[in-house]
Amino acid sequence: MEQFLEEAKSASRVLNELDGHEKNRILKEMADSLRLHTNELLNANEIDMKDGEKNNLTSALMDRLFLDKGRVESMAVALEEIAALKEPVGRVLDGWVTEDGLKIEKVSIPIGVIGIIYESRPNVTSDTAALCFKSSNVCVLKGGKEAENSNRAIAKVLQDVLSKNDLPTALISLIPDSSREGVNKLIKMDKYVDLIIPRGGAGLIKHVSENATVSVVKHDKGQCHTYIDKDAKLDNAIAIAINAKVQRPGVCNAMETLLVDKAIASDALPKLKVEFDKAHTELKGCLETQAIIQTENATDEDYDTEYLANILNIKVVDGVDGAIEHIVRFTSGHSEAIITENISAAEKFLNAIDAAAVYVNASTRFTDGGAFGFGAEVGISTNKLHARGPMGIEGLTTYKYKIYGSGQIR
Repeated sequence: MEQFLEEAKSASRVLNELDGHEKNRILKEMADSLRLHTNELLNANEIDMKDGEKNNLTSALMDRLFLDKGRVESMAVALEEIAALKEPVGRVLDGWVTEDGLKIEKVSIPIGVIGIIYESRPNVTSDTAALCFKSSNVCVLKGGKEAENSNRAIAKVLQDVLSKNDLPTALISLIPDSSREGVNKLIKMDKYVDLIIPRGGAGLIKHVSENATVSVVKHDKGQCHTYIDKDAKLDNAIAIAINAKVQRPGVCNAMETLLVDKAIASDALPKLKVEFDKAHTELKGCLETQAIIQTENATDEDYDTEYLANILNIKVVDGVDGAIEHIVRFTSGHSEAIITENISAAEKFLNAIDAAAVYVNASTRFTDGGAFGFGAEVGISTNKLHARGPMGIEGLTTYKYKIYGSGQIR
């Protein structure tokens, strides 16, 4: 592991010699190569899918794991979109002249070597590799064992493009030891690794956060809420709630708890149940909810659970204050939404809720690098320092000060 990471660290110096045009050209070559090798990627993915069935992976994990021609094309398009982003490195973020006549520039630079630990989704391999390459960072990838064949095939396509351009394959690589012991080594290699980004379940995030000596940007669980206010347009509210839960239940920006203002609960809940029943959503509710519609009982443990499945908690609350109180108690700081036509209620919610993304009259499913216009994301950070929310290209840079003098001494 140490020799592998030493090579990655050495390779990072090569990136400093590549200008933006050259990086963009190579990214476009990678996109074309993914398309060219679609059949090989799908064959590798088919092996993972069969293994997933044997290992009884959940439907949500199987959905994340699955590749088809459309998803490979989306991976290629994401690389092209990343290539089209403005150059993130070498930008002068600020500049001034001091009283001593020193000219100071604050300039964006790459972080260095970034270790990314993730589960299930093979597209993360290409997305994160491209984001790191564009921002002149080396990426060291550790995908989940359930996607091992898919990840290896994608990484090989990208590495072959690097080789054709006389660049070290260590710029984009999978760690040699993907076991738990290997991960434990990786997250303590602060001599070579500058940042760890874990993307996965709560257990993985907790383990990495508690044991890493390398700096960590964590992607915590997506305990997302949507609150339907008494002043909401009910048709809009129902459509948004259905989208937030049902469109893709197995992702972190899907809604896990629906909050409904008690002033409209008797009217709204039966209509919501009709639509969620059509989508075969399993409903759990508080006592007030159960007095209006039939659901299983929701407990505090349920309200604190990221289902990543077509299961939804419903709670009746006392207006916007009740919604805020519940969210403050159970939020993971990911994405929260209010549906209302009342500007005062909306602003109160926006200001009171401490989450990476807070919505008015829109689905939480938009918390995504592509949807935000970032091209792609390396993760969704629930940290408050360095990067927060969808972590795109700028989140993979830091800065340094360049100081120009003319002989000044202090």
